[in-house]
Amino acid sequence: MWRYDDTRAAMRDALRLSRAMTYKSAVAGLPLGGGKGVIMLPGPVDARRRKAALRDFGDTVDELNGKYVTAEDVGTSAKDMETIAQQTKHVTGLSRRRGGSGDPSPWTALGVDAAIRASLERKLGSGDPKGRTVVVSGMGHVGAALAKLLARAGAELVVTDIDRSKKQLADQLGARWVTPARALTLSADVFAPCALGGVLDHESVPALQVPIVAGAANNQLADDPVADLLAERGILWAPDFVANAGGIINISVELARGGYDPDRARRKVEGVGDTMREVYDLAQSEGDTPFSAALALAHRRVDEAH
Repeated sequence: MWRYDDTRAAMRDALRLSRAMTYKSAVAGLPLGGGKGVIMLPGPVDARRRKAALRDFGDTVDELNGKYVTAEDVGTSAKDMETIAQQTKHVTGLSRRRGGSGDPSPWTALGVDAAIRASLERKLGSGDPKGRTVVVSGMGHVGAALAKLLARAGAELVVTDIDRSKKQLADQLGARWVTPARALTLSADVFAPCALGGVLDHESVPALQVPIVAGAANNQLADDPVADLLAERGILWAPDFVANAGGIINISVELARGGYDPDRARRKVEGVGDTMREVYDLAQSEGDTPFSAALALAHRRVDEAH
């Protein structure tokens, strides 16, 4: 759920996000396809109109009769999923008391943490974040959960968000607060984009001063050739649709036979690190970028599924 300048921008976003979701499920080896629903908000929306939009979306999901299952994402919450569930049973991420797996954000963060560790190991020789400087850009549900994991592991945190109220959490974590623009140019070990997509482009990448980019944001590349620019600069980029798969992996456990098992979900989500290592190994053996290697792996698994 987001505000867009026009319907074309919303459609482009939906197509980019659905493509990433397809790749995400495929690389993670999940028995799921890829799709994304986008709700375009028409300017200021009060609580009543927001609920009405969510119910309309629920009706649309229900008409697809299980071909599409929705879940919490940017701009929505677990409470919003309960509103959608009034219109359709094809919704995941409901509270545990309602038989769901709850907010998927912590699981996405756990997977990104595993991806960061795999990237540190590959680029800097050790996967331990302790003493490493990590810049977390975007302190929403996932970014905040990731920052907490990294702080607990002993990382030196620098954080930012367009919402200055998030500085309170930064203070609690002992993190340094900077502006979003400054976050892109800081010298650090890892830059973790956890806000909206398109942050990596032909202007921002030359300004980066990090050996690793690994974060939770979808569609981090403004366009595919930016992956080559990152490689030319010697920056190891963890493909976003590999790193941020924790949420959908957790949902896959919720949808599996036998009901939801959080211990099984944790084991599967922590496997994101192994998947990232597989991608890096493939890229090295083929003399290619991690992005191309991850795409090849996704296409191969889609073909195998067919």
